[in-house]
Amino acid sequence: MSKSAFSYFIVMLKGMAMGAADVVPGVSGGTIAFISGIYEELIETIDRLDFGIFKVLKSEGFKAMFLQYNLRFLISLFAGVFISILSLAKLISYLLENHPIIVWSFFFGLVIASIIYVGRQITKWNFSIILATIIGIVVAYYITIATPTQAPTALYFFFLSGCIAIIAMILPGVSGSFILVLLGSYGMIIGTITDFQESIFAQDWDLFKKSFIKLFLFGLGCIIGLKLFSKALKWMFAHKKELILAVLTGFMIGSLNKIWPWKKILSTRIDRHGEEVPLLEKSILPSSFEGESLVMYAIIFAIIGFLVIFLLERLAVSRKVDAN
Repeated sequence: MSKSAFSYFIVMLKGMAMGAADVVPGVSGGTIAFISGIYEELIETIDRLDFGIFKVLKSEGFKAMFLQYNLRFLISLFAGVFISILSLAKLISYLLENHPIIVWSFFFGLVIASIIYVGRQITKWNFSIILATIIGIVVAYYITIATPTQAPTALYFFFLSGCIAIIAMILPGVSGSFILVLLGSYGMIIGTITDFQESIFAQDWDLFKKSFIKLFLFGLGCIIGLKLFSKALKWMFAHKKELILAVLTGFMIGSLNKIWPWKKILSTRIDRHGEEVPLLEKSILPSSFEGESLVMYAIIFAIIGFLVIFLLERLAVSRKVDAN
């Protein structure tokens, strides 16, 4: 395997890590992209995409189009995201249902490491930077305690959900899947992905058609939302990088409330399968948790999550050294 091919394979693995994070409410795929060293390239590549791609294809050919618009990077990354979401949606749902403390502990450690990584890139801590961090904390914390709504089942809402969620998904510290929870469409999207998978294996083409249309509209919303927001993000990183890093650090600190492993259920709702699931929860101490608190397991998996980010950071640094 050539070095070039291997580098795109690594990009695909990073995409799979982003997809896995985006499936879990409270964890941001944008954080994974940032830590793994591909965030700014992702934003710049998306911002560069326009209708001129067809002109380049017609005048200069397929290879020139791929090189000019960095499509190998983009396809590798989103192939990883897509593979991860399709393959891990059921597994992560199962783990969250049966081993919630261990799963949330792992992601808690992951986010703690991400806060340290992003925060230490801020070189000047002045009043505006501190204020931006506090604003990020307050906004993210408010999102974690907001009451989820019930989503309409109309097709347009799949498109709208994609538009809104993708903006959160590419912001480090903001969980796109949790935004879907607040919109009331998280269960609907995960359910549609499951229906799509089951329709293929069962050869139920009517279900395949319905789920494909819904996923297509969600994906179209993601593409449009991503394109519109990427320009603003690119400008902010170019002109206000310290400020945006402060806001993102605040977002991640505020989001810790959502992924705290020990919760007390305040209210419930009925999901698409007719089962009772938590609607509102409150973070509590392990000593107040009803049932096994699994503190030792929680600490172990939090450390593993912390080390995952450390290894991703080392990998990103080594790839930059190799590139230079």
